[in-house]
Amino acid sequence: MSILFSDFQKAQRIGDGHLLASCLAPVNTTSDPKRLWSFSQLTNYQAVEADIRWHIIQDQNAVRREKAEANQWVQVFICLWKCIRELANIETGQGGRWNVAFQAYKELCVALCRGYSHCGFQAWTVHCMDVAGKYLRVLASKADSESTNAVESGSGFVNGLSDDVAENSEKNEKLMEAARTLSQMISTCRNDDSDLAESRKWGIISVANHLFKTYFKLNNISLTKHVILMLESPGVNLPPLSAFPRSQHCTYSYYRGVLEFLKENYVGAEAHLSEALTICHRNATKNQEQILTYLIPAHMLTSQQLPSRATLERLPALRELFLPLCTAIKAGNLSAFDAALSDAEADLVNKRIYLTLERSRDMCMRNLCRKVFMNSGYEETKDPSTGEVTARTRRTRLKISEFEVAVRAAYRNSVEPVVIERDEVECFLANMIYKGYMKGYIARDHGMVVLSKKGDAFVGTGV
Repeated sequence: MSILFSDFQKAQRIGDGHLLASCLAPVNTTSDPKRLWSFSQLTNYQAVEADIRWHIIQDQNAVRREKAEANQWVQVFICLWKCIRELANIETGQGGRWNVAFQAYKELCVALCRGYSHCGFQAWTVHCMDVAGKYLRVLASKADSESTNAVESGSGFVNGLSDDVAENSEKNEKLMEAARTLSQMISTCRNDDSDLAESRKWGIISVANHLFKTYFKLNNISLTKHVILMLESPGVNLPPLSAFPRSQHCTYSYYRGVLEFLKENYVGAEAHLSEALTICHRNATKNQEQILTYLIPAHMLTSQQLPSRATLERLPALRELFLPLCTAIKAGNLSAFDAALSDAEADLVNKRIYLTLERSRDMCMRNLCRKVFMNSGYEETKDPSTGEVTARTRRTRLKISEFEVAVRAAYRNSVEPVVIERDEVECFLANMIYKGYMKGYIARDHGMVVLSKKGDAFVGTGV
């Protein structure tokens, strides 16, 4: 008997959902490095149904199941064999096609949905939906790449599978097919009225995460709305998110945070991303970097605070991305801020955070204005009778010309000459006050800026 069928029967016997799901993974394993080839040689196209039926139903070691359930598992493994047959041919350079492998695996996913909806697949097997969704998405990407000749002939499936990076293909027909199949899988998990303890709703978050990844890979973020509606609309009666495995919870919170970030709801984005960061595994450095890539800009805009240097130093990718910007903001150096933004423009646009970080220019301008305030000197209060100085307070009435000099000095070292007019400086100051970065008002007739005397003239300067 094939090791794969041995594992299947063992999983059915002891009720191990993870072991059962591993049988649907079309990859070689460390314990069975020739798994694809050995399973592909188990039968042929003429005898595949009869051979698989014997292994699943008629073998003396087979677990007895209801007829409909057993027959549907036969259909699932027929689809798996067709997929693995193509992958083995690809691996050995015998002319296999990713397109055919994807179609076979898509049929496997549809067969799984039918098994849960009509054939009595039990809830403990729902982890199969997670594994099937994962490999369906990757096979779709490979099939699309094949159609644009982006995959080298004879490249191994195992190596390519671990690299889940979007290809530069113009057509994504198979990825769209995968998205529709994943949506069907979500509906299958969602439409279960059984008690939560025995419900297939426990598989919905993992499949939703695969669908999020698919839509992001397609660069079609708007399609994620229906996923959120399916999971968060009233009456769905899903288990609380905290009850799901932490890895699924973390991934879902990350994508919800990114979606809120892209909708410019930075308060909501910060809440979801902070939750994801809290439950992220402490050794998952790459995942922490992905979460903080969006959490840092969101927090900068909601709280007007910069990330600590210790956080950036711990994560080299974030240090390279954010440290020049944060250094410029803290110093109030407008020319350095513009230069840092320009140097990292390609990466920031690719990560969809360029426009958000551009808004942090207001923080840089605020810190520059604060430096003018801090260096403007003090006003002395004298006793009228003795003429002695009784108190020294910082000046709160500053000339607009003082800010004008500071802004021009900030652009003195710019690569390209920048001409700053007085009206433009007044516009900068008015924006600072309107947006809440400064407290005060502009006395234009006197050419003065009058700041708050309560010690809170510059909001959020605890950088």
